[in-house]
Amino acid sequence: MSPRPHKKRKARRILATAAGLATVGALVAALPAMAGQDKGHGHQKPSTVDVQLLSFNDLHGNLEAPAGSAGTVTEKQADGTTKAIPAGGIEYLATSLRNARKGNAYSVTAAGGDMVGASPLLSGLFHDEPTIEALNKIDLDVTTVGNHEFDEGAVELARLQNGGCHPTEGCYEKGKKFKGADFPYLAANVTSEKTGKPILKPYTVWKKNGVKIGFIGVTLEGTPNIVTAEGVKGLKFHDEIETVNKYAQELDRQGVKSIVALIHEGGAPASTAYNYDCDSPGAGDGISGPITEIAKGITSKVDALVTGHTHAAYVCTIPDPSGKPRLVTSASSFGKLYTDTTLTYDRRTNDIVRTSVESANHIVSREQPKAPDMTSLIGRWNKLAAPIANAPQGFISADINGRGATTPESPLGDVIADAQLAGTAPADKGGAQIAFMNPGGIRSDLVYKASGSEGDGVVTYGEAFTVQPFTNMMNVVDLTGAQVITALQQQVSGSNEASPKILQVSKGLTYTLDMTKTGAARVVTDSVKLDGAAIDPAKTYRVAMNEFLGGGGDGFPVLGQGKNKLVGPSDLDLFNAYLAANSTAQAPLAPPTADRITILK
Repeated sequence: MSPRPHKKRKARRILATAAGLATVGALVAALPAMAGQDKGHGHQKPSTVDVQLLSFNDLHGNLEAPAGSAGTVTEKQADGTTKAIPAGGIEYLATSLRNARKGNAYSVTAAGGDMVGASPLLSGLFHDEPTIEALNKIDLDVTTVGNHEFDEGAVELARLQNGGCHPTEGCYEKGKKFKGADFPYLAANVTSEKTGKPILKPYTVWKKNGVKIGFIGVTLEGTPNIVTAEGVKGLKFHDEIETVNKYAQELDRQGVKSIVALIHEGGAPASTAYNYDCDSPGAGDGISGPITEIAKGITSKVDALVTGHTHAAYVCTIPDPSGKPRLVTSASSFGKLYTDTTLTYDRRTNDIVRTSVESANHIVSREQPKAPDMTSLIGRWNKLAAPIANAPQGFISADINGRGATTPESPLGDVIADAQLAGTAPADKGGAQIAFMNPGGIRSDLVYKASGSEGDGVVTYGEAFTVQPFTNMMNVVDLTGAQVITALQQQVSGSNEASPKILQVSKGLTYTLDMTKTGAARVVTDSVKLDGAAIDPAKTYRVAMNEFLGGGGDGFPVLGQGKNKLVGPSDLDLFNAYLAANSTAQAPLAPPTADRITILK
């Protein structure tokens, strides 16, 4: 977006003597030269200047263009239909951002968290060093932390910021030491239990030619509920509104009046189309979710909110506490979109002129040229990863959708749950009878079309890793039938009532969800059966799950109450073993029908 031309200032009234300017014509001729002067003391800067804010969120280490439905953006057409457009990949994101900056004297690039974590093999295998290197090259100025920045704990996050080779795996490239992020990671609402202070900078101030914009970064307060206990050990996560308001006041006292909050929490627009108008019929009417209340509570000292976490696309105006419209944006995920916002900065007040803020999301098209330096970066890291990444693990007959599924129970969710059951069912492996998989842990689809030279239908280690990148260890525990039913009820009640998290279940477990009801009553209790027999509330069952669920994560506290725990292999190991045991080139694995959960609407 090119900066809007500034309105010409009204020429000052000029008093001229007959001796100094003899004619009206001379006065007119003198005006252009005099308009840029301030009482004879030289050139005066314009009172306002347009600052371009480019932003994106939830990259999750997707350097290569994401495959399948995870790599498409939904666009609403003029006739009301929608179209899926391939998008994303760091080679294209770099080109988009660099082109967008052209002609903008003032341009700052910010991100809304989850730049790393749950990453495909190309980045995840190297603890996301490739992604940090790429973000340095595309000139990211600042990002907030997201929940996934804590997947490997605070010490590893500090290494990503400050540099240094991995403490156990060392340096990945001979003669090269990891330099860390050139940009600040902000963590205003994450404090150390020991010191009570933020573990990283709470805010930063971007400056250029007298223009100053403060950025405050927070992640969602509920991060401990969606990250392994080890990842957030020794940390406290504080209220987003209170934290942003506190540091906005601090910036204001320092004379920084223009403030942008980077918040890793988001909303759910009424439409998945990136170009949907979420201000219809009125401001913010087309969006719901946690960010709406957060936006309404954050001080009016903050001029715009860049958000994330929900992987949604929106550009909305939600009223601040004073009722004044304020911009709230999110750019989907995986580098498929970027947001281009024009902030009109008033040099007289050092503040943003809110009525002049303009913003839009733009597709990171794969039809534009790739950025050569990103292509080179990907090639370099792919060469290191190739011996592991390209190893075949199994075969599929068609796409098996997980992240891209449109139903709460996904075909890939069934496959993963079955893999976990198969790997933990033997008596010496845990004796599991049921397996539960959290839907948020399924990060992609299994795509039939070849991603490289492996051939169509071949699942490589890299592709399997992209689906299950956390390598969580499996837990098998004792739960009573009553606890199993409670776990199913916690999918749709408590912290999950507003936004249900439907567990993916292994074969043999069936039940009905009645979504016309509310809370725990949505689970039709007498429909819960294992191999056709009703679950006995008093009986003990052996239940397999990853260690994240085993710690009560994702709003399932009852799963953290299991007894007689046995720790097994990683979820990825079981997934790969299942693919190897249940598919061949001649008899590939077909997508399951995903009919274990009956949903009434």
